[in-house]
Amino acid sequence: MATEQTIYLFSRLDEDMIHKKLYVEKQLTKEGFSLTHDHAQATIIISIGSDGTFLQAVRKTDFRQDCLYIGLSVKGEHGVYCDFKYDDISLLVQTLKQPNVEVRHYPLLEITINQHKPFLCLNEFSIRSTIIRTFVMDIFIDELLFETFLGDGLIISTPTGSTAYNKSVRGAVIDPLLPCFQVSELASVNNNRYRTLGTSFILSGNRKLTLDIQQEGNEFPSTAADNEALGVKQVEKVEAVLSDKVILTAKLSNNSFFEKVQRTFF
Repeated sequence: MATEQTIYLFSRLDEDMIHKKLYVEKQLTKEGFSLTHDHAQATIIISIGSDGTFLQAVRKTDFRQDCLYIGLSVKGEHGVYCDFKYDDISLLVQTLKQPNVEVRHYPLLEITINQHKPFLCLNEFSIRSTIIRTFVMDIFIDELLFETFLGDGLIISTPTGSTAYNKSVRGAVIDPLLPCFQVSELASVNNNRYRTLGTSFILSGNRKLTLDIQQEGNEFPSTAADNEALGVKQVEKVEAVLSDKVILTAKLSNNSFFEKVQRTFF
């Protein structure tokens, strides 16, 4: 990536992170890089913080398809999305100065609620009951009524998101090279009336998942896209597909997906 590329820096707005952002800006400027305060003009977007900050950077900059996203960790350790460290900016500079940086493609989910405008998720979409009771959803795979779910909710995750909320409920870790998405249950109830698969399941990227929420006092669930709550007042139907859009990030010699999983969890 040549120095004529334009960089936008994203971080939280607290005093400590603003100070760190200014330091990174100073170091990159000293190395000859051009920076902008308008993310729409950037060819490279660098998040400064954690994996959560990376998710926010992607969302707040509208899931750009024509730029490279890079995560810079300030915690002294790498993450699933943070391949560089704040205390080792030289490696970031070295990578950005390469004439051609190889890229990785991170798949995205496309979610539609109540047939409104679709939105994207990099990690996962989750839907949960907001009251102290279970709720009921009819789950369709394409046009097939697969099961009627009774429980606390569901997580629909991308392959990269499979290491996050999905993994905490014993979902599988999925290779991002597989074009698919995963559905994981939250405290499902199985009895004579309701019967679910009782485990996570993985759908091809050609499938469509539809959730029909039964309107019996359960129509006001909590919904979230990645690490951001959604202010949807009433949910009747959720549709999920694997988007044809992807997020681009730098491909390094030591940051394959399973190397990231290894360094994060072992």
